[in-house]
Amino acid sequence: MNVIRIAAAAAATVAIMVSHTGFAQQKFPAKPVTIVVPYPPGGSNDTFAREIGKKLSDAWKLPVIIENKPGAGGNIGATYVSRAAPDGYTICLLSSSFTTNAAIQPNLPFDPVNGFSPVAMVAKGPMLLTVANHVPARTTLELFSLARKDPGKLNYGSSGQGSTNHFATELLMEAAHIKMTHVPYKGMAPAVTDVIGGHVDVLIASAPSIYQHVKSGKVRGLGVTSKGPSQVVPDLQPVAGMGAAGYSFELWWGILAPPKTPPEIVAQINADVNRILATPEMKEVFLREGAEPVIMSPTQFAATIKSEIEGWKKVAKDANIKAE
Repeated sequence: MNVIRIAAAAAATVAIMVSHTGFAQQKFPAKPVTIVVPYPPGGSNDTFAREIGKKLSDAWKLPVIIENKPGAGGNIGATYVSRAAPDGYTICLLSSSFTTNAAIQPNLPFDPVNGFSPVAMVAKGPMLLTVANHVPARTTLELFSLARKDPGKLNYGSSGQGSTNHFATELLMEAAHIKMTHVPYKGMAPAVTDVIGGHVDVLIASAPSIYQHVKSGKVRGLGVTSKGPSQVVPDLQPVAGMGAAGYSFELWWGILAPPKTPPEIVAQINADVNRILATPEMKEVFLREGAEPVIMSPTQFAATIKSEIEGWKKVAKDANIKAE
């Protein structure tokens, strides 16, 4: 009887060991992965998530589900992912407004630095510095000279208080040592309409929002906000080299996972995403949306998020930018 009990116990132990070994070696992913987009369908975040999701699905031989959770400037979707199980099966694709929002919203329902595991930055895109056709400035130097002659007379539009282009313009004014008056709009579309109509003097906007109007002559493009030249807008030069030394502002898009997601899973998703980003096909997708692919490690992406939030907090304080 004892022999039978001992044999049964030994068999059970072996079974448990095999089970644990199998569990530990289970390959990720073993089931569908969900990419949460904290914005409505149709925007660049949604487009990038769907294109990357298709390629990940092909690579993993499993469905990758895109789930839109818009609301509260992206905070609803971000909160959902921050509280999800840290197993890699729920991740999100969001944009640089994540860091500008964090700089001016002290009571977020998540910790923007420690409440996520940064996985990969996927793209960057410049914005364009534009002026209405009635403004007598054909270069950035002429614009800055005009602004210095009568501080505050020129106005600039934005897509709203605390928006990315609000921050971008405040940063520009600091770099160029000029002062303009802020005119916030409820979204980018009305701001673009009014700079074309001459109701606002200056507008910094994304390439998809404004570049076609620059090319058609409806508004004048003076430069790009990226540190160096951009393939997105090849005919415009960086503002930093034309009177605003050190100036740099780029939109970015990236993938975050819940906090404490195992490093090996983060590393695998990062590697798989980076392989996709290196393909010519994805470069074309990003260029159509005003961006270029970016290859970055999780550690580099985490450092970028942290430093940006700290930097935008300073800009917000100096310019008295507060959340609406």
